[in-house]
Amino acid sequence: MTKTWLYLSGTLTTGGSELVDVWRDEPTAIIWIDLCNNDKKEESGFLETKIGLHPLAIQDAQRDRHPPKIEAFEDYTFILLRGLSADSVNIDFKTIQLALFVGDRFLVTRHTGPSMSIDRLEERLAKQKPENFKGVSWLALLVCRLVADRYLSILLALEPRLEELEDLMLDEPNDTMLSELISYKSDLKRLSRFATYHEQLFKELKDKPFSSFKDDERYHEVIDVWEQQERIHSLSRLYYETASDLIDGYISVASHRLNQIMKVLTIVMAVFVPLSFLAGIYGMNFENMPELHSPSGYFILLGVMATIATILLLGFRKMRWL
Repeated sequence: MTKTWLYLSGTLTTGGSELVDVWRDEPTAIIWIDLCNNDKKEESGFLETKIGLHPLAIQDAQRDRHPPKIEAFEDYTFILLRGLSADSVNIDFKTIQLALFVGDRFLVTRHTGPSMSIDRLEERLAKQKPENFKGVSWLALLVCRLVADRYLSILLALEPRLEELEDLMLDEPNDTMLSELISYKSDLKRLSRFATYHEQLFKELKDKPFSSFKDDERYHEVIDVWEQQERIHSLSRLYYETASDLIDGYISVASHRLNQIMKVLTIVMAVFVPLSFLAGIYGMNFENMPELHSPSGYFILLGVMATIATILLLGFRKMRWL
């Protein structure tokens, strides 16, 4: 599917690939082409012949898996991002490849699946007055900001749940809670990896001169996107460490409770072992056992057993096991 927006003489026109010819014939025209789920061979030919993009950059954009990157070409800048899929609303997210080719007069976006960030940009352009259109680099940075906003919203939505799990940790820890924390830790690790790539990408865009972003007005917007990516990276690391600490805390609480149980079992065993020993001796059916013929033997034995149990319990209490 190909969508096209053409900005010419203060007018914004939407359509398909037919607007590319109009753009090529009008030196002052600006075009945004959005590509999704097209035939890769036809798409490559279109981008190479009609727009003049480098075949290796097109190949990178069409890969299903490729690390985020930024690369400068003679008359455009290639940016490859890892965006969120349209149905990703929580930390258990899925990603898509989102490529941007940013030239002086054109923006080409290419994504491997539906992108909510692109949809939101379309809605924004539809509501915005054409005279407020600020150029291609402004449009590209809006896409990058919308991608970052979705990551940030997922992270901020996770924070209250981590706080809730922290409160529940001491009251009612269970295996479901541990499974949830392990899942969060894995997802946050993955998010942190993408955030690292994005932060480095926009730091490079901030620190190095790229022809498509040479406008001084765009510098502060680049800084804004970089700060957003830095925040995402920082929060993902923070929440990853929080999840790790909660897992360690769960294991510590579980170990403490197990120790308490083992302490009780140890006390019970320590008390009943000598009592069982005495009961075993006097439970043997030997005829030559004088105590068996004593009228007070039963009561003496019970007294001895009670004394042993009392002494042991007092000893455990002194040791603060009870």
